[in-house]
Amino acid sequence: MRSQCKYIITKDEVYGVANHWLASALKWEYRGRKCTTSTVFQVLLIAAARTVSIFAACRDLADAPSDQTIRDALATTMPNLQALERQLNSALIPKLSKSLLRKRRILAIDLTLIPYHGEPLENAAEIYRSLPKSGTSHFHAYATAVVIHKGLRYTLALTRVSYNEPMKDVAQRLLKIVRKRGVKIKFLLLDKGFFTAAVIAYLRRINLGFVIPAVSRGRKPKPGRRVTGLRALLRKPHGYYRHTMRGKIYGKQRNVEVTICVASRNYRHAKTGKRRSKRLLYAIWQVRQTPTGIRELYRRRFGIETSYRQMNQARIRTCTRDPKQRLLFVAVALILRNVWVWFHHRLALHKYSEEPTLFLQLMRFEEMLLWITQVVQRLLRADQIPGIKLDVYQRLKERHP
Repeated sequence: MRSQCKYIITKDEVYGVANHWLASALKWEYRGRKCTTSTVFQVLLIAAARTVSIFAACRDLADAPSDQTIRDALATTMPNLQALERQLNSALIPKLSKSLLRKRRILAIDLTLIPYHGEPLENAAEIYRSLPKSGTSHFHAYATAVVIHKGLRYTLALTRVSYNEPMKDVAQRLLKIVRKRGVKIKFLLLDKGFFTAAVIAYLRRINLGFVIPAVSRGRKPKPGRRVTGLRALLRKPHGYYRHTMRGKIYGKQRNVEVTICVASRNYRHAKTGKRRSKRLLYAIWQVRQTPTGIRELYRRRFGIETSYRQMNQARIRTCTRDPKQRLLFVAVALILRNVWVWFHHRLALHKYSEEPTLFLQLMRFEEMLLWITQVVQRLLRADQIPGIKLDVYQRLKERHP
């Protein structure tokens, strides 16, 4: 047996914080015969913690209503898509710590694509098109803004991205949400999908620094032809060069000047094992570093990929076509990840310094999800399900004579 000792954080406390963040921001009211708002949140949390569907979560809980009851409750209580997005952004993190508000912080903006193999619910703009992944070129797309402060990466803003929606509008929406939280932005690290003339012109107009990977678009020139544009910069030595981009800005085709940083990355080829070098281009504005410094600075943005990996570890599985439910399931996963970051910030040493000391080994993200699962299973009496039901087995037998 374990020796009796005091615990600085308990499973019930972790569950309580996650449930409070959801309930206080969403403020849904539903009272059915066997289902209440509290029950809906409990089922959402355990489905996310176990990475299963609503059906699988309800099946294993004795005191939970049916999965159809939960879906009906969601359909009844959820507002329209715009209002739901505002509520979910409030639930991401109700109150930021003072250490993040004291100084200007680096913000990373990225796009995540969740593969989709179905038809849109109402209009084709719900489905985002991109390069094939997981056997499809159709996705539900979401953009997030993450504050980068050492190991404390909070997701501050979340928004849906529609098909053919200008990236300038997406960036503008995210920045509006971040400013409402009182976070001062030092500069932005953006995904290469935001490398457009409209985005660059907008960020320059609001006087906000940025670093964006520059992408050469269009056909490659034929052999013997003169190489121009960004492809010509790939042959230049390390340094900074002026480049003119042309694109649709405020409804008209216009030019915008941008500074391109040429850097390189040395790596070892996976198959041959030989050392190689690759040229990297970055569009920058009001960020003063050496080319090597720009490359290392942008590498900090890849921490946002970790947040997406953890999001997928807590994303409720579904085949629904409803974009509102899909947005809700993505937001619940990001809320759980923010809860995990919040607890580690609470336990950190020197949290007001530039390098807080974190103790990630005390509670891994998967361990926190297990704790939430155990608490909800106790509340909804999962132990009262003794095994496989006979009537379910009989119904399945009748379908396969």
